[in-house]
Amino acid sequence: MAVRVTTGGRLHFGFQNLSLAHERLYGSLGLALDAPRLVVDCERAETVTADHLDARRYARRAVDLLDLPGARVTVRESLPRHTGLGSGTQFALATLTGISRAYGREPRVRERAPGLGRGGRSGVGIATFERGGFVLDAGHPTTRFTAERPRDGEWTVPAVIARHPIPESWRFVLVLPEVEPGRSGEQEESSMRAVVERASPSVADEITTIAARRVLPAIAEGDLGTFGAAVAEVGRLNGAWYADTQGGVYRPPVGGIVRALEASPAIDGAGQSSWGPAVYGVTDRRRAERARDVAEAALATADVDGSVRVARGRNAGASVEPE
Repeated sequence: MAVRVTTGGRLHFGFQNLSLAHERLYGSLGLALDAPRLVVDCERAETVTADHLDARRYARRAVDLLDLPGARVTVRESLPRHTGLGSGTQFALATLTGISRAYGREPRVRERAPGLGRGGRSGVGIATFERGGFVLDAGHPTTRFTAERPRDGEWTVPAVIARHPIPESWRFVLVLPEVEPGRSGEQEESSMRAVVERASPSVADEITTIAARRVLPAIAEGDLGTFGAAVAEVGRLNGAWYADTQGGVYRPPVGGIVRALEASPAIDGAGQSSWGPAVYGVTDRRRAERARDVAEAALATADVDGSVRVARGRNAGASVEPE
């Protein structure tokens, strides 16, 4: 039996806390997108075969976790890698889910994600794969922080402490500049350790206040203007933590693109998703085409090649169906 798994990217607005002075570390805010998409087909096989490097890598890890002989994985659509849209987590979980279902097994993605190296800090990608929507996770107790990255499987995925559906009329303009990929792997680990060891607790206090008093009420009430401005502020404050590591509040040349989007009345807030270089702008169905025009002009002004698209929020988890 072949199984098709379809999921989308996600936006990561930032963390609530990166300071060791507070009781809990990380605590992510983000939401699921309906596009771009990842679509993978999985079926039983005697060995692991795949037409895509990431698919092959995650398939090998999945069959080891599941104690299975092998799988054949075919990638029909893929997310752009290392752009800030969560491609690694979605690829890992989609492959695990497809292989599990092909063998009639339950994937148990939240339980098994750490064995695939996912969910060590942020739980947003796993939560959006499960149920979609806007998500705020609990982070981890600060007492568990270690200077060296724990081995895969030696952590639990942060619990979801708030989830809300994304209003149907909301849209997100995505700008994907063709520049060096965002940080990942050991480079990301090293950067995060450096940030955590010196992060100001006062920034965390400000972010937590914004999350509790502005972001969560706005998503619950469907207040797009407040939501967009609030998540953009969360992103700027996170950028203050990362400024020395990434070359500014936003990684170059993202800053100019963000400022151009924020200056437009078609957009209610803009920022960098995760390590970038993906830029998002918060808008709605009525202004979406104008927001797209603004984003394309911003790319041209920055003299950077890239692509622009408008996405909806996704309020359901990954789809799994026979192929």
